[in-house]
Amino acid sequence: MTTSAIPVNPSPGSGATPPADGSAAEPEQAAAPALTERLDHLDALVRLGTGRLDQPLLDEARDLLDRAGQRLRLSGEHTVVTLAGGTGSGKSSLFNAICGLELSPTGIRRPMTSRAHACVWGLDGAGPLLDWLDVDKRHRYARASALDLERADSSLQGLVLLDLPDHDSIRAVHRAEVDRFVTVADLLVWVVDPQKYADAALHRNYIVPFARHAGVTLIVLNQIDRLQPGEVDDCVADLRRLLEAEGLADPRIITTSAVSEDGVRGFRDVLVDTVAARRARSQRLAADIDRLAERFAAHRPPADIPTGVDARRRDELVRALTDAAGAPAVAEAMESAYELRAADFVGWPVQALVTRLRSDPLRRMRLTELREELRGAFTGPVGALQGDVDAALQSVTDGVTADLPAPFARSVRAAARTHAAELPEALGVAVREALPTFNQVPRWWWLVKTWQYFLVLVSVLGVAWIVLLVVYGAAGGGSDSPLLGETGLIPYVAVLVVCTLGMGALTASACRNLVALQSAKHGDRMEEHMRERITEVAESKVLAPVADELKLCAEFRDHVDALKG
Repeated sequence: MTTSAIPVNPSPGSGATPPADGSAAEPEQAAAPALTERLDHLDALVRLGTGRLDQPLLDEARDLLDRAGQRLRLSGEHTVVTLAGGTGSGKSSLFNAICGLELSPTGIRRPMTSRAHACVWGLDGAGPLLDWLDVDKRHRYARASALDLERADSSLQGLVLLDLPDHDSIRAVHRAEVDRFVTVADLLVWVVDPQKYADAALHRNYIVPFARHAGVTLIVLNQIDRLQPGEVDDCVADLRRLLEAEGLADPRIITTSAVSEDGVRGFRDVLVDTVAARRARSQRLAADIDRLAERFAAHRPPADIPTGVDARRRDELVRALTDAAGAPAVAEAMESAYELRAADFVGWPVQALVTRLRSDPLRRMRLTELREELRGAFTGPVGALQGDVDAALQSVTDGVTADLPAPFARSVRAAARTHAAELPEALGVAVREALPTFNQVPRWWWLVKTWQYFLVLVSVLGVAWIVLLVVYGAAGGGSDSPLLGETGLIPYVAVLVVCTLGMGALTASACRNLVALQSAKHGDRMEEHMRERITEVAESKVLAPVADELKLCAEFRDHVDALKG
């Protein structure tokens, strides 16, 4: 035979030469944009799923993205076809029959094939591809003679045919070689023989895991020369039933015999069609994406997920954080401080003087420092107890996580607790900033205070007048002034003093009632101010992260839908 195989060692820079009319590459070029878009969606899913989904799934997706990127940069004119099978299935004989040369060793000793052998039809661009496949240069061959191009073999132009070691080899390195190639091949060809086509290792380790790759999987029932004519159909039917039961939809099964002259014609025709279509590379990547899409779809959030925490739970959260920050107690203390402060202005000074003479001197200090103590109580590192804050965050996401897949339910709950450690101090700052300064005094307090001291002055003058009248009257000396010499004025002046004292007491009593009403409103107003500040803290540190996480869930769902098409 004049045809020969020559080693393939082209320079790494050699590129694939497309057909002159470009027609052969059109199918794959048409599929490339859609494939690229799906890879973009897969990349987005990996990004969104990081820290949320299982790491093995994300690692497998990253491996596919890396592999797809490398494969798409390499020759699109070549279709990588692997011949894989078990011991004694005859895949090396089939490989040699397709190549037309004894390139892969055959014989009784097992295993005969220890490293992958490659035969290439068409040299341009094959070198970098074979380097990426990590095929040993000693086991690379090309059908490139002038006579080859004149034969029917020229229809296989662009084929990279690989003969793999046995998948059931006793040597782990051989099984690892098979595992590596089945993940990168454009077309998976499983060669089985009539005796071991139901081999459990093959079906469990390869057929079932790659059941979704039916479009790029071909089952070759080899060595049919060992069967009687009537047994071939029965064997094929049983093999088909077995494959369909394992999830391989509409499996493609070809029968071959490497020892007969036309025994591989059907297989060769399939290879010719596959190479001519130039779709195997895209179909294989699409099948890999479909497989991952199903796994990502298992974590797809529903279409009706809320965009945030509902109003009822928002109010419950703010109420719980308000209680955790002690805002009601602070507001009540503010009422007391308001009343104590008002007593300095609207109280009857005479009564205050009597009370002060018999009261605890610390009370006055408490009066002047109470509000500043309240403000200072929230300047430390802890404004609210961490346990109370944790309890407030416990149920805020219950409503939005009920229908979410477990990974995203966890991530939403974690988002609500993103700033849990910062909340106590933030709540303390919010309460402190809501408190007014000590010097804020209503104007009417000053008016009442002025009026009260005027009454005190009148009372003091009245008492002094009475004293003078008594002095001048007792002395009997009289006075030129009628206001001092007439002792008969004493009852009238006494009535004036009693009236001013009574007016002062009545004014103080009326003002105390008014202050009591205003102090309640003041406490409510302070609590409302604190609630507003606490609401801002809840929005920024709890509700906003939850809303962002829910937005991410919706984005993840959209990418899953786009990936599945």
